[in-house]
Amino acid sequence: MGRVIAVANQKGGVGKTTTAINLAASFAAAEVNTLLIDCDPQSNATSGLGFVKDPERISSYHLLMGAASADEALLTTELEQLWLIPAHKNLIGANLELVDAERREFRMRDAIASLRERFQFIVLDCPPALDLLTLNALVAADAVLIPMQGEYFALEGISELLDTLERIRAALNPELAIEGVVLTMFDDRTNLAQQVKNELKNYFGEKLCQTTVPRNIRLAEAPSHGKAALVYDPRSRGAESYIRLAKEIIERQPAAFSSQPSAVSLTPEGTEERGGEAVPEAVEEVAAAPEMDKTA
Repeated sequence: MGRVIAVANQKGGVGKTTTAINLAASFAAAEVNTLLIDCDPQSNATSGLGFVKDPERISSYHLLMGAASADEALLTTELEQLWLIPAHKNLIGANLELVDAERREFRMRDAIASLRERFQFIVLDCPPALDLLTLNALVAADAVLIPMQGEYFALEGISELLDTLERIRAALNPELAIEGVVLTMFDDRTNLAQQVKNELKNYFGEKLCQTTVPRNIRLAEAPSHGKAALVYDPRSRGAESYIRLAKEIIERQPAAFSSQPSAVSLTPEGTEERGGEAVPEAVEEVAAAPEMDKTA
């Protein structure tokens, strides 16, 4: 049974879609069958993997409206073990169209139920709002991963998100857990970033991911080329950080991957290079390295 992780934060500009794309790609590069579902009308996860925004294509909107099956919506990507269910701006309409619908909060969970046996990870990229689209993703999820900037204002609003998670547990999804909180755009040279990290550590404890994601030009450039960072530049600091984050998350639930030793170790073997990038070799080297090279 695959694990469904919603990447969510109602605050925009925290690296949510960047995290969803690159975490999913890092799982896939480690030979773990992974599905990324774009649940955001902005469709940035869709374009970030190189797909044009096509209103005629079956998308997450059709899943929520019951107009198509998840199998019909699946798209292959340039990473062999990464699939995508795209989004389009017509997804905005779902917030209104589902208001009076039966089981409106369970539409995504019902739609992807048949896929949980086929994918070890299903990653849901949520919109930056606590609306019906995000609610569907959180009801469908086993856990939520919360990206946060290492800045003071990023702390604002976290209580609202946590209150929402508590209400969802109470009424709709009692098993919903916090997968972790990951600091993004992190500059460990500043006192403020360290203060924010310490505050989050005091509040979340072990739920604060050890991996932090730095500000990185190559990571920022990758979406404009329609590529995950580990395909665009597998040796960049941004790509390395998400490879480490994937390793950290996988190692938190080894029982679910007991039959997948390559996934647990993040050292896939015998995989061919794709798109001219030695992706698996980069994954193996980074996973084995004790510290990230912060000068690269």
